[in-house]
Amino acid sequence: MTTPQPFALARRLRAGEMVFSAWCTLASPVVAETIARDGYPCVVLDIQHGLWDTASTIAGIAGIASAGSAPVVRVPVADFAFVSRALDVGAEAIIAPMINTPADARQFAAAAKYPPLGERSWGPQRAMAMQGLSVAADYLRDANTGTLTLAMIETETALANVDAIAATPGIDALFVGPYDLSTALSGGRAQDMEAPDVERAIDRIGQAAIKAGKIPGIYCRDANGALAMAQRGFRFLTIGSDLGLVRDGVAAQLQALKA
Repeated sequence: MTTPQPFALARRLRAGEMVFSAWCTLASPVVAETIARDGYPCVVLDIQHGLWDTASTIAGIAGIASAGSAPVVRVPVADFAFVSRALDVGAEAIIAPMINTPADARQFAAAAKYPPLGERSWGPQRAMAMQGLSVAADYLRDANTGTLTLAMIETETALANVDAIAATPGIDALFVGPYDLSTALSGGRAQDMEAPDVERAIDRIGQAAIKAGKIPGIYCRDANGALAMAQRGFRFLTIGSDLGLVRDGVAAQLQALKA
């Protein structure tokens, strides 16, 4: 089993590095682990819209970590109780959807950070073991900077509050949800991530993160999109999904059979 250096994802991002991450919805720990072993330095388990339950999430986190990759969890909307639970079982970062106001951001940070920054309750024995730490004081000392909170900005309300959300103590990153953002900005009429108002909003979110000294992140449809967003200053970039990779692979094989 590969034991990564403690809090590797946070160290890389706080050092100014760019990190590309896979995205998994299918609730298969083996698939998530395989993607990690094939080279992704980070893998997101999407509980909000994916099929993950608590048991498969715990197994998925362990599989990703065993491959030397950083496990990240996107929790359901306003499920702040699961924020600390996911961290306790080894997630290195949490993506929280629909963070629309500074109050939402404070609730998120409170669940993810230990006092005096937040109100996270103590119980990270599993996380400590996965990080290769055996002394509680070592984990407690580094956890607030070593685990990351990514607040999703994906509504008009969130966009209006983006600077205040970015300035919230305990929020480490802003993460653009382009599908919901484009839906909101079009009044529910379209999902055009390249519409001018969406493009302006994406840049505004990235700039708000950078201005506040936080990490700018975004979900990208594919590798080309991720490379384009990297050129625009985003440093935590998630790409596609495991379901998309399966469908693309099946389509390619079927196309070859028809050739």
